[in-house]
Amino acid sequence: MSDLLLFWHRRDLRISDNVGLAAARERSPHVMGVFCLDPHILERDDVAAVRVAYMLGCLKALEQDYAKAGSQLLILQDDPAKALPELATAIGAAAVYWNKDVEPYGRSRDRTVADALKQAGIEYSAHWDQLLHHPQEISTNSGDPYKVYSPFWKNWSDKPKAEAVATFKNAQALSNSGKAAAKKAGAIALPSLSDLGFAWDNGFLLEPGTEAARDQLDAFCDRALADYDEQRNLPFIDGTSRLSAAHKLGAIGIREVWAATAATERQTRSDEARNGIRVWRQELAWREFYQHVMFHFPELADGPYRDTFKDFPWENNEQHFQSWCEGRTGYPIVDAAMRQLNEIGWMHNRCRMIVASFLTKDLIIDWRWGERYFMQHLFDGDLSANNGGWQWSASSGMDPKPLRIFNPASQAQKFDADGEYIRRWLPELRSLDTAMLVTGAIDSGDRRTSDYPEPIVDHKKRQAQFKQLYANQKKQG
Repeated sequence: MSDLLLFWHRRDLRISDNVGLAAARERSPHVMGVFCLDPHILERDDVAAVRVAYMLGCLKALEQDYAKAGSQLLILQDDPAKALPELATAIGAAAVYWNKDVEPYGRSRDRTVADALKQAGIEYSAHWDQLLHHPQEISTNSGDPYKVYSPFWKNWSDKPKAEAVATFKNAQALSNSGKAAAKKAGAIALPSLSDLGFAWDNGFLLEPGTEAARDQLDAFCDRALADYDEQRNLPFIDGTSRLSAAHKLGAIGIREVWAATAATERQTRSDEARNGIRVWRQELAWREFYQHVMFHFPELADGPYRDTFKDFPWENNEQHFQSWCEGRTGYPIVDAAMRQLNEIGWMHNRCRMIVASFLTKDLIIDWRWGERYFMQHLFDGDLSANNGGWQWSASSGMDPKPLRIFNPASQAQKFDADGEYIRRWLPELRSLDTAMLVTGAIDSGDRRTSDYPEPIVDHKKRQAQFKQLYANQKKQG
């Protein structure tokens, strides 16, 4: 029987701390990596060019890492259910390994691929990798999935965390005849971004690949982790990890990330620093909570969790939505955040909450419009986290205090008190007084001179209107 194995990469674009890949290498040194450019994903209407560009950069780095380990990464561009069995059959692979997904499409795809491999007489082996605790591992005393974060965090944080698994090395590559067979079965060179029909020239907040992610993690642990609780909500400060895209595509393993927090904690002497570490771990737990609920409640991908919002009377004013997208609402903190998103493909998390609240509570526009726009522009766009964040902001999700409305002026005064963030992303307002920037109380003359619009809605009035709509919906329910 052949000892040749394929490892199918998806959200795990690395050879280190990769559970499924380590399991394959333990069985045989003759392991080839494979990545399938899936048209079902690339042809969706919510794909961001920057995210595809980052993915291709990670794949290029992964190719190099496989070569250093003695093996190679094969690239396919087709339906995985067709392409993977054909490749495995052509090169004589005994089995295909992969790591499991939590998203509805990923789970459905994996079942289809597994069935196709079975029909071809090829084994498959699926593992949990992208979470510190997989969805069946964390549950209530009655065995049900959690629907509220706080008790989830308590259970999750109390459980011991696994160590990073061995890095893939000392492997064997395909023979020349094997390479020819792989090419005949559809293996191609890694395409360029333009080959895939996308364009992105604005660089990356985090460079692609494992090495860049590790450097960023080290810098964050050395520089900002101890002060994380104090600085994480200040958008003009580099106070967050900025590893979200690396988490999304698995450029770095989650067990390696956890180990870095543990090493930092061991070197910490102050209570403030230990608190910063704990708060960042809570953010890691939020990431896992959203993936857990997406796994157990896949219907979240298509609509609201709360019945109140299943037929909510959204206004869905197209002109207001376009102003929000362009950063032309007349509210400086909102517009600065949207300009940041449009320009670099990323937005600070505090600002994500501010603009989401504004879209849903001030403009009274369906949160799914904003969710899609974010996925079309974010280089760290992740279904579970993005959906969870939008439903939290819209009050339609799993939240014990569902009716939460952010006042843009209050948020700016608290988290951008000197107007640094607003000035960075709204250069036309750079010369205005700070009080004007953070309160939004800019007179009409200054707005005309700066070519900056009047507020498209009145926050106080719209807040009252949303509350009334919400109360009416609750009565009907």
